[in-house]
Amino acid sequence: MRIGELATKAGVSVRALRYYEEQNLLASERSPGGQRHYPDSAVKHVHLIQEMYQAGLPSKSIAEILPYLATGMVTPPLLERLAAERERIDRQISALAATRDRLDAGIAEAAANAAAGARCRLA
Repeated sequence: MRIGELATKAGVSVRALRYYEEQNLLASERSPGGQRHYPDSAVKHVHLIQEMYQAGLPSKSIAEILPYLATGMVTPPLLERLAAERERIDRQISALAATRDRLDAGIAEAAANAAAGARCRLA
């Protein structure tokens, strides 16, 4: 499929796909006219890249992880890298949960104050 079709199916911009190629995260074949062509499996591949970006992984880390996911071959340094990324994600989840809990407490206090006709303070 061509780049526009992949962008539509994967729900990303053509610009994002070009960036993924620049970062060696995605590969295409070129037609004699220079147009990019991708296999059907590229849609899943792009979704995986998006998930890793959403988790906060930089493109360098993604580029190191993708070959393992494609081949299943793992090295000790890659295992260390995967474990470090998982720990970072766990810390991020904890921080987000703490922020959510603080917001919940503020919302509950504001709702109670509003119901009592008191001023709301969110500090």
